[in-house]
Amino acid sequence: MGYSVGGEVALRAAIQHPEVVRKLIIVSATFGATDGIRRSFAGMAHLDESVAEQMKQTPMYQGYQRIAPRPQDWPVLCKKLGVMFRNNYDWTSEASRIKVPVLLVFGDADAVRTAHAAEFFELLGGGKKDGGWDGFRHVPARLAILPGVTHYTIFSSPLLVSTATLFLDTPVSQVK
Repeated sequence: MGYSVGGEVALRAAIQHPEVVRKLIIVSATFGATDGIRRSFAGMAHLDESVAEQMKQTPMYQGYQRIAPRPQDWPVLCKKLGVMFRNNYDWTSEASRIKVPVLLVFGDADAVRTAHAAEFFELLGGGKKDGGWDGFRHVPARLAILPGVTHYTIFSSPLLVSTATLFLDTPVSQVK
């Protein structure tokens, strides 16, 4: 399970090392730097060590400070994130080959647009046809759009916990 950039890391792990992934949960993350995504995260491309001090007022820094082994490396992280957000990537063809059950979770007011979430779901085979009366046509991908949450509040939503738990508790053999 990965959230935001961590979701992209989880996606890359599933692509590059499918043998170690049984189920995958991606929360508020993308499969590529499309124009819509670039607009949503436009400010992030300007991240570098020069704005690190200003960024200390954000929840992102507060979370980093709580768990980082070296909080003084915050400017290094800001610089690396800026480089990453300026980098163009498209994992469309690779993501579409994932065969394990995947749960995609986004907020209804997420920085990742719901259109991108639906496109991601379709890459994984979902949303293309009716699952059937008994679900026999279900694909192993699931999509959840959580109400009342943003990109920055989704990780603290009880809905994320319950949605992820239900997915994880369902045996792989039952996630068609």
